[in-house]
Amino acid sequence: MAEQLSILPSGQVITTALHTEVQRSYLEYAMSVIVGRALPDVRDGLKPVHRRILYAMHELGLTPDRPYRKCARVVGDVLGKYHPHGDQAVYDALVRMVQDFSSRYPLLEGHGNFGSVDDDPPAAMRYTETRLAAVGNEGLLSEIGEATVDFIGNFDNSQQEPIVLPAQLPYLLLNGCSGIAVGMATNVPPHNLGEIVDGLIALIDRPHLSNEDLFRLIPAPDFPTGGQIIDTKGIRDAYTTGRGSIPVRGVAHVEEVQVGRGRHRRTAIVVTELPFQVNKAAWIEKIADLVNHNRIDGIADIRDESDRDGMRVVIELKRDTQPALVLDKLYKLTPLQTNFGAIMLALSDGQPRQMPLREMLQQFLDFREITLTRQFTHELNKAEHRAHILEGLLSALEHIDAIIEILRSAPDGSTAKVRMQEEFDFSDRQADAILSMPLRRLTGLERQNLQQEFDELLTRMEELHRLLDDRKELMKALKKDLRALKKRYADPRRTHLISAEEQAEESAQLAEIVEEESEQEAVLEFTQRGYVRRSSPRSFQRKQSKQDDLPSLEPMDSDDFVTLVEMATTEQELLMLTRSGKAYTIKVSDIPVTTRQSKGTPLVSLLPSNAQGDPETIVTQFVLYTDDLETLDLVMLTRQGRIKRLPLSEFTNLTGRGLTALKLKDDDELLFATLAEVGEQLLLATTGGRVLRFEINDEQVPVMGRTAQGQQALRLHKKEALVGCVALASDDRLLMVTAQGYAKQMAVNAIKKINRGEIGVQAMTFALKTDTLMGIASSLGTTELMLLTDQDRMVRIPVDEVPVCRRDESGDRLFKLAKKEKVDSVIVVTLPDAEDEAEDDAELAETSA
Repeated sequence: MAEQLSILPSGQVITTALHTEVQRSYLEYAMSVIVGRALPDVRDGLKPVHRRILYAMHELGLTPDRPYRKCARVVGDVLGKYHPHGDQAVYDALVRMVQDFSSRYPLLEGHGNFGSVDDDPPAAMRYTETRLAAVGNEGLLSEIGEATVDFIGNFDNSQQEPIVLPAQLPYLLLNGCSGIAVGMATNVPPHNLGEIVDGLIALIDRPHLSNEDLFRLIPAPDFPTGGQIIDTKGIRDAYTTGRGSIPVRGVAHVEEVQVGRGRHRRTAIVVTELPFQVNKAAWIEKIADLVNHNRIDGIADIRDESDRDGMRVVIELKRDTQPALVLDKLYKLTPLQTNFGAIMLALSDGQPRQMPLREMLQQFLDFREITLTRQFTHELNKAEHRAHILEGLLSALEHIDAIIEILRSAPDGSTAKVRMQEEFDFSDRQADAILSMPLRRLTGLERQNLQQEFDELLTRMEELHRLLDDRKELMKALKKDLRALKKRYADPRRTHLISAEEQAEESAQLAEIVEEESEQEAVLEFTQRGYVRRSSPRSFQRKQSKQDDLPSLEPMDSDDFVTLVEMATTEQELLMLTRSGKAYTIKVSDIPVTTRQSKGTPLVSLLPSNAQGDPETIVTQFVLYTDDLETLDLVMLTRQGRIKRLPLSEFTNLTGRGLTALKLKDDDELLFATLAEVGEQLLLATTGGRVLRFEINDEQVPVMGRTAQGQQALRLHKKEALVGCVALASDDRLLMVTAQGYAKQMAVNAIKKINRGEIGVQAMTFALKTDTLMGIASSLGTTELMLLTDQDRMVRIPVDEVPVCRRDESGDRLFKLAKKEKVDSVIVVTLPDAEDEAEDDAELAETSA
């Protein structure tokens, strides 16, 4: 049996209380983790592993002007010389210093795959290459040396390593830092270099600068991935106490995207920036999971279109979805909005301390002042030593003949040295320098160079004395260095700070959209390019009230102008007719509510998916269903003047395949559609000013089958086209507008009633021979005319200002057009006025009571 190992020489056992030993050992371990691994130093902002990586690369000569070197070589040097831990830990720290989405100002440059915001792992260290970045090399290592900072032995005392790097910028605030120690953690947010330098200079000039002034110079963190900070309270807490919660959200906007090869376009939310440290792939997966569990509605598809030029995540929305509501849910349920928990904890004098912003800046300034003092002192000592040598050399050159004679007569160098010191009062260093002086120094040029060097040293020594003796001069030099670094490395802010006013406006707009989503009444605006906007009557009236005084002819803000305005309720259905004669229906509630500045929703995108890819699917007419399905008919008129009447009940309960409402010839298309009752008067108008009036009945316009082509309504002259089709009562008034801006109202009874198929009567007499009729409408209930010209200008005119005239009159010219300008669209707007709304509200209140 082997003998028992005796550790203690005398064989004695030291008795120790268990809790005392555990407490002592645990505290030693905790302090080792806190000081040696997890927390950064407030002076240079680095943890030991980062400091050792940078110093090892400095020793390898991997400066920005040198070629890249394999990361495996760097990791090997760091492990072998300074950091006796796992190689993967060192490589992970090196990778983060390269990633521009992890560090605001990366200290290293990389060549190869160093990971991505999707949390893709970097390539192995044997494949990637690295070198020092300019901002890291100049700001941390350009002044490295025992003269500026203290060095200590490494783990085996075979090498010397710096305790701290002589940082010229507060990298703890520039790049931030996160780390978990024992019983404490740090999470310092990154900041903008230009703002930090401005804050430092302000503190140098005004040490008692107020917090408000300091926070104006450094308003908020600046994250490398951009984003938006939406509240300043957490920032102020972090800057004043060292701890605060900062809400950060991604940057998103709404746009229309092309889907497939057809003309179908969809509304989509496009995210271009994510909050700091959010994993993009995991975020997309989170959205998909919420959609699958019905926690977020209205999302049709998610695509990641990010590339090397930037981030782009496209979230396609369904046709009945309001983007603002989906975006609000994404902020609440996903990391698209997250809180950055700022804990401004760092090592100060070897002890962990939670510090406010001002103290961190001041600690850096104090350290930088000490570093500069040590650097200038060391430089002054070197300059004085060199000046002393040069002074001796210059004196020897002045007495060169005597020096040469001493050297000739001396038996050895020691004797010569002693004789020179006795005769010319040289010091030991001066005498040694003279004895080692080469003969080329005796030339005139060399003597001139020595004198020039000596004069420059005297000037520099005088400057160094001034810097060391006067603190103001020293701080001026510090500010000069800071401004130079700012000029070279500062860049614009990436993270936008949303003000309280912007946040309030956004919240109010969202509340308004939510409110409008639940309203029953709606205004539908149909535009020239096939879009529809849905808003409440109140929002529409507010928008109208912001227009200029009537009538005024002004340039339109967009070439996509409104061509039809309809009053509706969310329970109504909209019948959409294409130019090929197909009919589709949607509910008004399926049309998304839009803001006043929105372009709207493409009508084609509201159609069933099977109709969206057909290039012939262009919606030309829109008819709102009413409750009178059994008594109302749909009257359709084609470009060639063929007319057809179908009961409105034929268009109920349509499937996604739609319904063929009208069969057309190859060169014909649907032009007008209107709802009408038996007994009403149908009026058709042409560009020549002719109007055909006949009664709607089974004799004039019989009901036909869905596949019928219809009958000829009227005969068109050459170069004449149809401009309108309206159904009116006998006591209504017809509104007529010409291309030259003439308009009039006339009683329907003033137009002779004749049979379908006849030529009609001349209802508009033109004041100008080149004029033509552009549109007709019912003036009953119409409150306003909107006339659009071919030069993209618009005029709004109250219908009350349009004169009532006879059939043989041309009416009044309502506004003056420019040369060769013509009216090409006529829009009527009908809205309940304030008195009608008040009466309706009173009636409703009375009924409820």
